Amino acid sequence: MPQLSILELGRVREGGDRRTALDEARALARHAEGWGYRRFWIAEHHNMPAVTTAATSLVIAHVAAGTSTIRVGAGGIMLPNHAPYIIAEQFGTLATLFPGRIDLGLGRAPGTDQATVRALRRDPGSADRFPQDVLELQAWLGPVAPGQRIEAVPGSGTEVPLWILGSSLFGAQLAAELGLPYGFASHFAPQMLDQALSVYRSRFRPSAQLDRPYVLAGINVIAAPTDDEARYLATSQQMSFAGIFRGERRLTQPPIDDIERYWTPQEKQQASQMLGGSVVGSPDTVRAGLRAFAERTDADELMVVSDVFDFGLRLRSFEMIAAANAANTADAG
Repeated sequence: MPQLSILELGRVREGGDRRTALDEARALARHAEGWGYRRFWIAEHHNMPAVTTAATSLVIAHVAAGTSTIRVGAGGIMLPNHAPYIIAEQFGTLATLFPGRIDLGLGRAPGTDQATVRALRRDPGSADRFPQDVLELQAWLGPVAPGQRIEAVPGSGTEVPLWILGSSLFGAQLAAELGLPYGFASHFAPQMLDQALSVYRSRFRPSAQLDRPYVLAGINVIAAPTDDEARYLATSQQMSFAGIFRGERRLTQPPIDDIERYWTPQEKQQASQMLGGSVVGSPDTVRAGLRAFAERTDADELMVVSDVFDFGLRLRSFEMIAAANAANTADAG
């Protein structure tokens, strides 16, 4: 069975506030460390009132300072939004403060709308330079070459591990060509999962960072003592996805009894496609779902999203997920 990690967006709940969301992210990471999760990654999104992780490197520092062993990183930095040199300085600083614990996942989507891209002062066409920007960033994080006049300080020589993240064949091809680990966003875009993993594995070229393909796959999991309760808790995430299609900017909503009365058939169809890589249910249901997803993907690691409104129940969900994966691992052994 693959190892488990967590993807965090620092969601703000209805009735909550942004500071609480950031502190709960840190508290979750502390618990996850004890439950055996390998990584705790922060996602970059902008102009979303329910998401507090826009200043991703700062949130990583906040989480890393409150933990001691779990790897903390970006899942990911949307590189077209930033100069590679600045990211090298930021993550070199993180690696200097928290040695051996920082990961840097990279994506080429903006993580926001086009109006916000302009507010970020980035060229909308900069995504086309993503492969070159990855190589530039890798160079800034590497050793200083003789005669090199510009150095990322701190950053040079830290060789922070890079990951390529994506939901299409582009990222799979690039990760394979550069010999980097690959994370697929199947937690919200599962349609090309199987094809992308096949492309990545078949085209992989060993590199100084990685000698064989390494796959991380995103998955939504909501665990509760019963299937009915888990499905009830899952309505918060379903409403969030319906809000995307409606253009709403609401905070995370408490669960409701009947999601069918909330969304339209079209919204249900769209959300169901995006949430196709999900497991929702009791410990037995979660065990079976994790096992089936692991068998399908043969992933080295699963990146878990468990979007539950109540923080205490969210902690319970992640603890149950860890226990279910441990039980599967024991069975496999």
